[in-house]
Amino acid sequence: MAKKRTSTAAVAALACTALLAAAAGCSSGGGGGGDTKTGAIKIWYSNNAQEVTWGKATVAAWNKAHPDQQVTGEEIPAGPSSEEVVTAAIAAGNAPCLIFNGSPSAISGWVKQGGLVPLNNFSDGVSYIEGRSGASVAAEYKSSDGKYYQLPWKSNPVMIFYNKDMAKAAGLDPDHPSLSTYSDFLAAAQKLTSAGGAQYAIAPAPTNEFFQNWFDFYPLYIAESGGKALVENNKATFDDAAGKAVADFWTQVYAKGLAPKEKYNGDAFADKKAAMAIVGPWAIAVYGSKVNWGAVPVPTSTGMSADQVHTFADSKTVSLFSACKNRKTAWEYLKFATNQENDGALLTATGQMPLRTDLATVYAAYFSAHPEYTLFAQQAARTVEVPNVPNGVAMWQDFRNGYLKSVVFGQQPTAQWLHDAASTVASDIAK
Repeated sequence: MAKKRTSTAAVAALACTALLAAAAGCSSGGGGGGDTKTGAIKIWYSNNAQEVTWGKATVAAWNKAHPDQQVTGEEIPAGPSSEEVVTAAIAAGNAPCLIFNGSPSAISGWVKQGGLVPLNNFSDGVSYIEGRSGASVAAEYKSSDGKYYQLPWKSNPVMIFYNKDMAKAAGLDPDHPSLSTYSDFLAAAQKLTSAGGAQYAIAPAPTNEFFQNWFDFYPLYIAESGGKALVENNKATFDDAAGKAVADFWTQVYAKGLAPKEKYNGDAFADKKAAMAIVGPWAIAVYGSKVNWGAVPVPTSTGMSADQVHTFADSKTVSLFSACKNRKTAWEYLKFATNQENDGALLTATGQMPLRTDLATVYAAYFSAHPEYTLFAQQAARTVEVPNVPNGVAMWQDFRNGYLKSVVFGQQPTAQWLHDAASTVASDIAK
């Protein structure tokens, strides 16, 4: 699937201003009589082609069986970012009942606006969420008030894609390249750029969108730390040996010219300018016919076996919005769209991993027929999401700004940046 990464141009757009307060209120959506009402609803889904196909088929199946509770499905409207479109819709009071493909990092802002309905309001809300995803996974998506304002829907566990042809030309084993440790990765990167025909070994975007952290520093930190989130118990975790190791690794990548310090206009991996990329299973459909690719877990300082490495989940969620009048229908549709059959249809259509405890066993036939996805299904059991904390977008933006200054452009020692960033993150959460 052609990944649509959303960004927020203005962090302030997610804050609860006086204007937004007047439009939507500065508290969670709460209960209200709508939780028991049924009738027509509207939903939004991603504008990715495969997800649109899945969304239309799911809506059609529901509507055939529920003539008195018709669902209208639409692609999320165009805008600077999905988050900004949703924020504006909440403020205007015209958000749909459900939005599929929400970003966990934006949830705290939408809750502050009063835009979301806690799914705990429904008698089977908690049991359904925790039964589908598992209580430990679901806990990552629980807000600070103990409520679920999002259903964990699907994940795209990120790994290292590499170009097998470039690896072979560089003298590396194309099926089993040595990329598991930082030293091996750097040595292979040098060979790929000197003999493998790659302009860059890897090309993560050196730009300041808050979410870019999720495709360079964060997955490697999760792996190096053994599965820590950036923030745990509202405290920064990364000002530690693992954070220093990851920051120093990326510093070497940039200092040695193995990654660009300017944005590449296009897809550097697809265009064969970069020999590697950090991506999720959506990339299989994108690169499958363009690049002779292989995939391995992200590296760690000393190397880990593949079955021990954790990574970033890159998940998307579904939320129910307080503007919805017929919330009972919305909740029933949400369960319908995420049941075993429709999760299987999503997996088949997009290659993305439904956040289910029984993924590998229930869809064993799919993975048998599509073995290229099996590694991602295994990796999906060892993922970490963005922390569900207040002012999440602001936190990530401040972290990104410091990362660029220190790691990419070398203007501040990494140890000092990590220490300063930990204080900044704590301040952002406390606001």
